[in-house]
Amino acid sequence: MEPGRGPGALPGTEEAAGAAQGKGRVNFPFPYTPYSIQEDFMAKLYDVLEAGKVGIFESPTGTGKSLSLICGALSWLRDFEEKKKQEEACLLADEHNGQDKQQQPTSCSREASNCQGSAGELDWITEFMQKKEEQAMVDRLKEEQIRRKKREDRLEKIRHNVQLKYASKRKRLEDDETQRLLQLSKEILSTELGSDALEQLDHEEEELILAEYESDEEKKVGLGLDEDDDDDDDLEEEHVTKIYYCSRTHSQLAQFVHEVQKSPFGEEIRLVSLGSRQNLCVNEEVRHLGTVQLINDRCVEMQKNKHGKKSEGEESEGKKRRVSRAVCPFYSYEQMQFLRDEVLVKVKDIEQLVALGKETKACPYYGSRYAIPAAQLVVLPYQMLLHESTRCASGIKLKDQVVIIDEAHNLIDTITCIYSAEVRGAQLCCAHSQLLQYMERYRKRLKAKNLMYIKQILYLLERFVSILGGNVNQNPNAQSISQAGTELKSINDFLFQSQIDNINLFKVQRYCEKSLISRKLFGFVERYGATSVVKTNKEKQNMAGLQNFLLTLHQGPDKEAAIQCHPVEVEDGQPKMASPLMQIEGFLSALTNANQDGRVILNRQGTVAQSSLKFLLLNPAVHFAKVLKECRAAIIAGGTMQPVSDFREQLLSCAIGADRVVEFSCGHVIPPDNILPIILCSGPSNQQLEFTYQKRDLPQMMDEMGRILGNLCNVVPGGVVCFFPSYEYEKQVYTHWERTGLLTRLATKKKIFQEPKRANQVEQVLAEYAKCIKRCSQVGGHVTGALLFSVVGGKMSEGINFSDDLGRCVVMVGLPYPNIKSPELQEKMAYLDKTMVGPRTAGQPPSKMLIENLCMKAVNQSIGRAIRHQKDFASILLVDHRYARPSVFNKLPQWIKERTEIKPTFGLAFAALRKFHHEKKSCYGSEAS
Repeated sequence: MEPGRGPGALPGTEEAAGAAQGKGRVNFPFPYTPYSIQEDFMAKLYDVLEAGKVGIFESPTGTGKSLSLICGALSWLRDFEEKKKQEEACLLADEHNGQDKQQQPTSCSREASNCQGSAGELDWITEFMQKKEEQAMVDRLKEEQIRRKKREDRLEKIRHNVQLKYASKRKRLEDDETQRLLQLSKEILSTELGSDALEQLDHEEEELILAEYESDEEKKVGLGLDEDDDDDDDLEEEHVTKIYYCSRTHSQLAQFVHEVQKSPFGEEIRLVSLGSRQNLCVNEEVRHLGTVQLINDRCVEMQKNKHGKKSEGEESEGKKRRVSRAVCPFYSYEQMQFLRDEVLVKVKDIEQLVALGKETKACPYYGSRYAIPAAQLVVLPYQMLLHESTRCASGIKLKDQVVIIDEAHNLIDTITCIYSAEVRGAQLCCAHSQLLQYMERYRKRLKAKNLMYIKQILYLLERFVSILGGNVNQNPNAQSISQAGTELKSINDFLFQSQIDNINLFKVQRYCEKSLISRKLFGFVERYGATSVVKTNKEKQNMAGLQNFLLTLHQGPDKEAAIQCHPVEVEDGQPKMASPLMQIEGFLSALTNANQDGRVILNRQGTVAQSSLKFLLLNPAVHFAKVLKECRAAIIAGGTMQPVSDFREQLLSCAIGADRVVEFSCGHVIPPDNILPIILCSGPSNQQLEFTYQKRDLPQMMDEMGRILGNLCNVVPGGVVCFFPSYEYEKQVYTHWERTGLLTRLATKKKIFQEPKRANQVEQVLAEYAKCIKRCSQVGGHVTGALLFSVVGGKMSEGINFSDDLGRCVVMVGLPYPNIKSPELQEKMAYLDKTMVGPRTAGQPPSKMLIENLCMKAVNQSIGRAIRHQKDFASILLVDHRYARPSVFNKLPQWIKERTEIKPTFGLAFAALRKFHHEKKSCYGSEAS
């Protein structure tokens, strides 16, 4: 640490504060001399954060986007904290010296005075209120200073005092030994006393019974996890201004954390990495459950066991049944405090956090959450930030904070996916059967309110199957659907036609969440198997609707029957959930959206088992608006953000004004002559290239594409990646070329590879592809590299780097427009045409803009795979004359668009390609990856 700098201070505080005040360029600490485009990026980022706006930032891969985000954002945070400290010091000094605040108002007091009453108030009342507010502010600042000093002292001790760590480790070993002896004593006592004669169920089965349920309205005092626990006072921290950084995958987040560690801010920044229980849990008993939902439910249940109080029913039945309450040994306040401080002292990624949790025997999931208030940079996956209930449960408070969303090119689809849900008929029937068996097994032990809610859920499941055209009590695989097809309904229409509009879905959803019924049902099925036969009531209902259905709550079994849960068929590689009720809960939650923001899709196919109900979110802006309205500023960043009109129209326009949105796109670091993008309008035989649905299947069009590739393989060294619009078309073209002998001719120059459909085979194909190119560059001979047939939107169009010799030429066959016959897409198009009217659409129907934007986003992601660093070079061939249309051409990334050449004939294009690769070969030689 530099002399005179306090703990947690960020690099360059003093110099930067002076630079900020002097209106010069802000000082951005950087691990090396930044490119000019990185300096521009950081300066613009700083301005957007300072002004509290929303920025859409585009920085191509290979231009150091992550470092620019880190150094730009943390430089702003450094200056912001320094200015805040100066204002606090000024205010406290004024209060200490007894100065008159009205004569020499600080910026803080001026802000407070702006909130005073109307001009008609008397001066003495105004002065009294002003002084009262200023005193309250001073008291709050003093309290914050005390807390901050306490935290800084604690972290400083941990940073420099190794003995504290050894003492903590010794105490853990002592606790383990105490726990072992205590368990041994319990076992001895249990053996001596014998089992309770009155006990009807064993301990494990007792855990399957639902506890007495109270709704929130009935609770006068909410029992939080941390209530009535004195130790928790030490876990409370002041919420400091922070930056929330999120990305799509844990690997991307880990890469970002490693960039932070290497940056000038790596030693001093207080960073915490958040993740799901599935990624952070260190309790093997819970981890082995596998699926996210089961792990979440089991974890929450263990916390309830630790903190929950016995109900009156349990107290009175104390001698009748001995309740087994498993608790998590890693959920220890003392150890989680230690883990929290270790996290804040030194930057750690998810893997390092898990290793620390195992070492300290503390829960990394909860320990990292306790570190959020004092953290300056919080790194987390999309789901935790964008999903409101997950955000609240994780303790994330966005009020006046900064949000950075990286890899945001698919942000709209991500939000849509997070809030959409689908359930199949087989799952509905299976859940109904399981829940019915559960209710009959424990009917006499369940409270009336539990029975009421279970009956409501059973009724919902029955109606869902009925609207699909089936009967919930019959095998869904054996029930054929008479009228197959797809039907779309508004939420209200679906509720009315299902006859469930008189059920409060919010209460049912809350019950499922609080009672952990899906977890109990999973345990029940795990214990007895899905095909257990139980006695149940199958009395025929003479009256329609929910009222008559609920009458069975007070009726005993009238007729015995065997209900079986028919096996659910699942796709390969997908985990098979023991209880599909977990997925159905997500569908019920989706139905609580506003009527205009979504649609329910009834997909009737073949049998009831194959049919499905799907909720489609049409308006992702309504959920993203909650993020934007809370945070101080937001940055939406990515390597390829074009076309940005989707972000403006579908995400931002509903929540904020256009004047608050700032766009920034920087060029690439490669020299202009290291890339050659060409739009090819016609082929070698002068056939116009137009790969529309009507023309692309023509033999002459496929032959022309084959001739183009044949010529390319003669002049392009290393690897050629050819993207097709779909797997089906790629297969069709491959089969045609195989039949005509073209593949054999291509194979004399390039070894041919195909993108696999299975994700687990991608790595193997890529490894063989790279090995072939490397071998060809070293050995020489007739075969000069490899040709990879890939698919737009497939496994290799995102996240895969075809750098250097792996991708010397990227070919895009046609424009990959989405299937406009898709019911989901048609509904989205109709929704946009209805809701987005006015000058924003620029004279083009919103639905047409949506189709074009979806297409060009996919194109831009695919062609961006080739250039990955400053010395890389590649050619890009866009094979379709429609790329030259202004509406399409203008949606290419700026750094590609400004270098693109439109070639009306193949001869001109081929000459340019041959010259380009000949010059690059003489300049760089072959750089095998």
